Amino acid sequence: MSNSDYSLDRPAQGRYGDLSRNALDGIAPSEADALWILDGEDLDLLPLLQAAFEPRRRAFGRKVMVQVLNNVQNGLCPEDCGYCSQNKDSDAAIRKYAMKSDEAILAEAEAAAVSGATRYCMVLSGRGPTLDRTKRIGGLIREIKTRWPIEVCVSAGLMGDEHAQILKEAGLDRMNHNLNTSERRYEAITSTHSYADRIATLEAAKRNGIECCSGLIVGMGEDSIDICEVAFRLRELDVPSIPVNFLIPITGNQVQNDGSLTPERCLRALCLMRLVNPTAEIRIAGGREGHLRSMQSLALYPANSLFVEGYLTTKGDPVEQTFAMIRDAGFEVEGNDAYRDVQTTRAAKGESPFQIPGGGDELLKPEITRT
Repeated sequence: MSNSDYSLDRPAQGRYGDLSRNALDGIAPSEADALWILDGEDLDLLPLLQAAFEPRRRAFGRKVMVQVLNNVQNGLCPEDCGYCSQNKDSDAAIRKYAMKSDEAILAEAEAAAVSGATRYCMVLSGRGPTLDRTKRIGGLIREIKTRWPIEVCVSAGLMGDEHAQILKEAGLDRMNHNLNTSERRYEAITSTHSYADRIATLEAAKRNGIECCSGLIVGMGEDSIDICEVAFRLRELDVPSIPVNFLIPITGNQVQNDGSLTPERCLRALCLMRLVNPTAEIRIAGGREGHLRSMQSLALYPANSLFVEGYLTTKGDPVEQTFAMIRDAGFEVEGNDAYRDVQTTRAAKGESPFQIPGGGDELLKPEITRT
């Protein structure tokens, strides 16, 4: 079936099957279907999640990749990306610091590997690194990959061929540079560099044999057509790793939550990304805890990857809590050879996974407890 065979009056029940089968065959949804996924009033969430799960299952089974971010350099940025607490015009109460020591960066890489992370992501604020800084990053990449069985991703701003060559020779697995929003809306979010600059960085990585990681931020005042545009552009670029962020409303930032993000909206966006990019690693990224809330585990049906232990400047769920959520939903942490499975160790000791409602140590309500 081609995209031209789609019809807006097609019965919804058959539509889910068509979307799933086409994704399995590598056929993208039509624009009409993409918009229906995000906005359709007759859409039922569970059949949509199942439709997105089929290509996810074929590509990744029930495994979930876990990634850990290290904010290697914070603030000190000349860019004005309105969603970011590190941008030059933000009043967010962050502590600015230059690049961490090599020892600190390597120690955090070890912690990520032992915690079960598939990938360790080093992020540096700023417009882009100098060649000397890039060489230092390359040295860190070599050391990390020599010591631990973990992949490495770098997000350091705008880079060209010389930077990419250095990082490729060092063994970099992926370079991250998010599109964030559609080309038509880009200037409403950032004015100090262009959408084309971001595309150029991704193309430099690809030319030099580095896999690209690029995604978007949902909830910045965009229309559904903007989300669709990014999804299809990432497909055109053949991006194998797509983080889907949900805007975190940080006090002091120019861009704040537009009120559009409900758990269902977030899940629809993740399903769209999976159905448009059926073989890509779809990552539940920033904001999953605050926007998906009690429905986080449903996001594992379209997505096969997530971050743990927080984001660049904001907190997130700890690794053990996230791993419990993954297992409770019937999925499996992919891990690595250095992974120490805390839950398996506890089970061997006979410890119960039961959690006290509301947290704490006491099961009985205080007002009925015998003193």
